[in-house]
Amino acid sequence: MTQNKYLSLVLILIITFAASYIGAYTTTTFKEPWYSGIALPSYSPPSWIFPPVWTTLYIMMSVAIWIIWIKFFDKNILKIYFIHLFFNSIWSVIFFGFHSIGIALINLIIILAFIIFLMKVYYDKNRISFFLMIPYFIWSFYALILNISIFMLN
Repeated sequence: MTQNKYLSLVLILIITFAASYIGAYTTTTFKEPWYSGIALPSYSPPSWIFPPVWTTLYIMMSVAIWIIWIKFFDKNILKIYFIHLFFNSIWSVIFFGFHSIGIALINLIIILAFIIFLMKVYYDKNRISFFLMIPYFIWSFYALILNISIFMLN
């Protein structure tokens, strides 16, 4: 039983980081020279900050859903988490791949709606999972502000 429990964590981590790979690959492949040529707000973070922040957030998100999974075996919330990952991974495809700032903004609003929904479910089921999602929510909200600013500047 314990072995299966930790295997499920490994699987969730693999799926989560596979989704992140899509975004990372797209960003590194299609970011430049387009991104350097657009107007950015003064509070845009440096590029080096994204890998450690996202790695930490993906681990925290994975642990949050894993705790819910091992305690409740709720397939529906697991499906919602994976659907949310789809929207998370395609933000970079939309923004950096297609250079579509407006559609990326809509996608980010969808991501935030999923995060809020997941946090509400987590709050009711397991407070640790809820607290693990707070940094992700804050970072995504900051990303929303950045995306809105970039949209307005360009």
